[in-house]
Amino acid sequence: MTICEKQDALVARYSIIEDAQERLAAIVARGRKWPGVGDAEKTDENRVKGCVSQVWLVGGADGAVCRFRMSAESPLVQGLAALVCELYDGGAVDEVAAVEPELMEALGLDRQISPTRLNGLAHIRRTIREFATAHST
Repeated sequence: MTICEKQDALVARYSIIEDAQERLAAIVARGRKWPGVGDAEKTDENRVKGCVSQVWLVGGADGAVCRFRMSAESPLVQGLAALVCELYDGGAVDEVAAVEPELMEALGLDRQISPTRLNGLAHIRRTIREFATAHST
């Protein structure tokens, strides 16, 4: 499945929840299940710069496929960041570097969360893109 197809599937999965608050709660609940970063990996090197809440992101490349694990101090940020990681996890390195997320707008989350949180998500995306670019062939 391409990242664009995965993005469409994620939007379809969460769009069936009509109430915006319930949709956000479902995303936060899903974030609790996302593979986290161990305490030993919560280093400054793995911390996403530019996020108000502390977020740690660890990327891995399994051949030409990216894998992402992350943890955040805030449950809301954990859920939103996990959604972004879920979009890119398992994606081809070149595709991860190139495809920009449209999830926040498509799900109406850009109207629900603060500009500060949106800025933090942009920094998470930047970190994922930099990882993929560093591992592209």
